[in-house]
Amino acid sequence: MRRLVAISNRTSRVAMALAASTIALTSIHLAAAARTASLERQQRRLESAATSARLISVQPLEIATALPIAPVVPTRHILISIVDRKLAVMDDSRVLKVYPIAVGSSHSPSPDGDFVIINHAKDPVYRHAHQEVPPGKDNPLGTRWMGLSLKGYGIHGTNVQSSVGKAVSHGCFRMRKSDVEELYTLVKVGDAVTVRRERDEMVARVFADQSVAPATAASRTQGNREEQIASATPATVETGQQ
Repeated sequence: MRRLVAISNRTSRVAMALAASTIALTSIHLAAAARTASLERQQRRLESAATSARLISVQPLEIATALPIAPVVPTRHILISIVDRKLAVMDDSRVLKVYPIAVGSSHSPSPDGDFVIINHAKDPVYRHAHQEVPPGKDNPLGTRWMGLSLKGYGIHGTNVQSSVGKAVSHGCFRMRKSDVEELYTLVKVGDAVTVRRERDEMVARVFADQSVAPATAASRTQGNREEQIASATPATVETGQQ
């Protein structure tokens, strides 16, 4: 009987040891799993932080390179001196070209002020009242028209080439055929036009040594004849100016 009790006691101790060992192993396993999970969470946080840092450092560069670069558009400006009977094309403050022009007569003077080119016409059809003149040698507007923001006035060619350089127009600014065709390629709708009746500082600087001598009596007489010839035909694009 004692032997059985002893065996039973040993069995109980073995069972208890095994149970304790199992509990210990289980605790170790759970602790290891918890530690592994913690390490994995830390690793994910580090990777997430590193990814965010890369995005922050790369993003501005990507945005900067993705933005389109706007082209630099030159600012063209026409300056007209009535007293000099000259027209200058300027790119910012640089003079590109200077042309002789005809300006308004004393009876129909050219306007002065600040304007804008509002339309272009190549080989324009001249219309006034009930009269219409198609493109050609008899067209009072010549081969090109550049209308100003003052209704009825513009820069154009002429069917009286010899009038250029004189004060004989009905208010518009006439140019020789080759000159007006070249000017047409240099300016566009929206470009500014400044017209000055007197020589201010800007006019004096741009047209230095470009002055036109006052018309002689003979040239004034010739100019009056040409004005009469031109006035026989109505004189602008759907207005009375030319």
